Amino acid sequence: MFGLHPGDHALVIAPHPDDETLGPGGTVAALTRHGVTVDVLAIACTSETMHGGVSDPQLRVGEFDAACTVLGVRNRLVAWIDTEQARCPSSHVRDLIALIETGQCPSLATTAPALVLLPTAECHHQDHLAVHQAALAAVRPGHRHARPLPRIVAGYDGPEDQVWRASGAPRPIVVDTAAVAEVKDKALRCYASQLREEPHPRSLGSIEALDRAAGAAIGAGRAERFALYRMEV
Repeated sequence: MFGLHPGDHALVIAPHPDDETLGPGGTVAALTRHGVTVDVLAIACTSETMHGGVSDPQLRVGEFDAACTVLGVRNRLVAWIDTEQARCPSSHVRDLIALIETGQCPSLATTAPALVLLPTAECHHQDHLAVHQAALAAVRPGHRHARPLPRIVAGYDGPEDQVWRASGAPRPIVVDTAAVAEVKDKALRCYASQLREEPHPRSLGSIEALDRAAGAAIGAGRAERFALYRMEV
């Protein structure tokens, strides 16, 4: 798994609670199955409607915790809940960078991850774009914090982004997730307030179809694709 070994650490940075499962959920399950310690930092949750679904923060955090438990995640945190920062992360990029770098666990400083998974630059939601920019800034070489850089930085797409991505960076990393497909599906079902009926991209059937299409490229039943920002070998 990404050249990682049991005991190595990975950090998934999610704009909202559910993105860690909708995007790289199968890969997270595969990593934890291989003995890699995975932590998830979800940035923002508000009582305002997100994705057209239920936005009760207490419910959303409960769904997040349940999904992370299914995936085998160790530490998990929703950092900003019903604050001005949570309502408009794109206006608080400096705060975002600081949160990702040195915030309470999990952060880059507290976990020193070998692998970081973050939203891609081709996402359409303004919060996702802000988190992408902040996370990429936090892991850039030559930054002021004296800590090891992640050896691998990769970007994941959400279902809507996969459906509507007409161009952009290639997705050269394809992870076989067939063996953990049932785990991802179980974690997805934890987000009852955020899933939709088919043919919506966030329906269980559509997500499975996207994973099967990615798997077909490598001869696997299901897979997830990632953009590559850094790989140290």
